[in-house]
Amino acid sequence: MNPKKSFCEECRNDVDYIEAAAPMVGTIKEKAYHYIGKEAHCADCGSQLFIPEFSDYNLRALYDVYRKENHIISLEQLKEIPEKYAIGKRPLSLLLGWGEQTFSRYADGDMPTKQYSDILVRLYNDPAFYSELLEANKGSLKSARAYEKSRRAVDALLSAGSSTDSKINTAIQYLLSQCEDITPLALQKALYYIQGFYFAFYQSFLFSEDCQAWVHGPVYREIYFRYRDYRFDSIEKNDGFDASIFSSGEKAIYDNVINSICCYSGKILERFTHNEAPWLAARGDLPVTAPSDRIIGKSLIGEYFSAVKAKYNMVNPGDIKEYAQDMFLCR
Repeated sequence: MNPKKSFCEECRNDVDYIEAAAPMVGTIKEKAYHYIGKEAHCADCGSQLFIPEFSDYNLRALYDVYRKENHIISLEQLKEIPEKYAIGKRPLSLLLGWGEQTFSRYADGDMPTKQYSDILVRLYNDPAFYSELLEANKGSLKSARAYEKSRRAVDALLSAGSSTDSKINTAIQYLLSQCEDITPLALQKALYYIQGFYFAFYQSFLFSEDCQAWVHGPVYREIYFRYRDYRFDSIEKNDGFDASIFSSGEKAIYDNVINSICCYSGKILERFTHNEAPWLAARGDLPVTAPSDRIIGKSLIGEYFSAVKAKYNMVNPGDIKEYAQDMFLCR
């Protein structure tokens, strides 16, 4: 706590003041939010002082809590988007079909609507989505140079993603680092639910790989052959995995699938999937025990889990738990 100078109304003089963190309550849209702000007190009489920069800090802290509780993109993530894709704020607004100053206002602290925030979260997490947007709307940019610069940036991101370990492999390594007891059967189902629930919340698929409608539920074929020698035994734990490589959205899905889905055995999760539309639709009229390499289409997975999210009024990935509990009770 370092003394600083400001005017004290009680002492009628410029005095040293002490800065301290303090719990505060603010109201936005008639709802109270609790946050930690800053206060300043006169070092001589203890009176609370008004410090303009503290007011600004406290307002930002209040908005940060509001954003978090209402699943609005953070200001830090929002500001990273134009840097990530080497695009100016105004051109980015034009690519999005927004007013020319809209993104700049959000970057300056204005609060985006939930609809706009969801788009920005997807932009932040998914370079492929930005790539599609850039190509579709490049005519809205005012210069070819702006397009070419951004094209190079997103191509580099996409290239880096394809040259390093694939999403499904990093997901497996994280699952093996967090789950004490996971069999090949349970691993397959965990990957399937990660794919489905990630789409439900972020409208894109994490894994490029397709799963197939095998007798015992959805299966990623290459992953099956990788771990089939474990049979009914647990796969060795993988300690020391660095989860910082994941986006906040990825980690939220992974952690909640681990907590809410992976607590059940592989056989129970097999029963879950046998009661779900994607596996049933892909199997069609096949006999129960008939082998199959039919692909469970990503569109089927996306539609089903989006409907699950809507049915259960899921606000954040922590709400996956209620669905898993209902599936466990389903006979």
